[in-house]
Amino acid sequence: MVHQHGDEAHIPDEHKVHRVGAWLPADHRVQHDWLAKHIEHLDNNPPQPLSKPVQEFKEFIEGNTRIYMYFQQMWEEVPMKKPYYQDPTGKKQIRSYEQMLALLNRIFTQAPHWNDTAYGVGMVGVPLCSIFDYVMSTPSGHAAFLDPDVNKMLKKILNEWGKFLQTPESAVALSTETTGWFSDHGRKDLMEVANAPLQTNHSFEELFICDPKAKHHGYKSWDDFFTRQFREGVRPVASLDDDNVIANACESTPYNLARNSSLRAQFWVKGQPYSILDMLAHDPLSAQFDQATVYQAFLSALSYHRWHSPVSGKIVRAFVQDGTYFSEPLFTHTNTSSESSPETTASSLYSINASGLSQSQSYLTNLATRAVIFIQADNPAIGLLAFVGVGMDEVSTCEITVRQGQHISKGDQLGMFHFGGSTHCVLFRKDVQVTGFPEIKADGSKKQNVPVRSKLAVVKNGGRS
Repeated sequence: MVHQHGDEAHIPDEHKVHRVGAWLPADHRVQHDWLAKHIEHLDNNPPQPLSKPVQEFKEFIEGNTRIYMYFQQMWEEVPMKKPYYQDPTGKKQIRSYEQMLALLNRIFTQAPHWNDTAYGVGMVGVPLCSIFDYVMSTPSGHAAFLDPDVNKMLKKILNEWGKFLQTPESAVALSTETTGWFSDHGRKDLMEVANAPLQTNHSFEELFICDPKAKHHGYKSWDDFFTRQFREGVRPVASLDDDNVIANACESTPYNLARNSSLRAQFWVKGQPYSILDMLAHDPLSAQFDQATVYQAFLSALSYHRWHSPVSGKIVRAFVQDGTYFSEPLFTHTNTSSESSPETTASSLYSINASGLSQSQSYLTNLATRAVIFIQADNPAIGLLAFVGVGMDEVSTCEITVRQGQHISKGDQLGMFHFGGSTHCVLFRKDVQVTGFPEIKADGSKKQNVPVRSKLAVVKNGGRS
């Protein structure tokens, strides 16, 4: 049985895709099966009227020549060969923006479920990313998902879905049925992720605030479940009285540690360096972080999604910067494969990165919708610090729960991600001698989460040289 965070050893190599954060199944057949079921439903039922935001999206596409060209061509640029051309059931992949709109219209009436297939049980945690999976990396898709007007429309659609995920109707996905989050496999994977950092064996009820006697464990909506909180004491604050100890801001897997990061860099190149000015949304305080140390970690689909302060100090500035939702770098190369056929179009000479947004995390820190919070630490050895919560994929809301001028203690809540993939960065200014970060492994999937509010790093001997 295929699980989102389980052993991938039994997945054939040709069907295995490494997904950072596991927001889409490691076995791509599970994702294809999920999409095929939705397409089959649309094919076998009368067309439904488009909801208001999807209808607006349709009118926007058809009323703008540039956008119409993008959304026509992106589907044509998907290579006409395996694995792009057909899914395991033999049905065609999405081939037009009209079909895309019909799928969006259907999905926005549902909360994410687990998918029970012949290949096992997996979780398509980001359904829009599943729909856009291949076209995001085509030349026209790359252009479209960078376009400010396209992103304004996507924000409208995602906000509408976000409203649905806060309704009681969305809690249907929290059932004990095979496709529910409290099913045997759903609960198993949730607890595997929650227990792993401290090597405990607690139940869901012991770790998270809930009412096990109530329907859906007392969660009123999907979003209520997604933003669930740990019980008091489950994640204690590291060295609360020692300001030289930095606390981990998010329950997350280490992704990268970069020192001497440039204020401005070409983040769209394959190396994906950090571009501090862009990451911090050109805020006037950005200049203080030239040559900064940047620690980045990503949150898994089954993890805890609230942010906590790495230090005690004063909130200097806090804002959400609107950005892209499905942009990824266009890392393509000429395909010289002998598998080309007469059906192959010129545009399919590009090889699509099937790992999608998950492999573009540094790039996304500069472009995706993100929350930026500057904190003046009480510890003068640290001084001004920056936290950036990056909304990936479906995230339409990065919610900040602190305000400018507020004094917070280490470990206090800063905000949260609402539904979707996510990553975050903590930035230290040049010459802050901060060491002891978690090990960064090349294969992030083999490294477990670092507990939120646990020790992330230590400032050495007064911090600044």
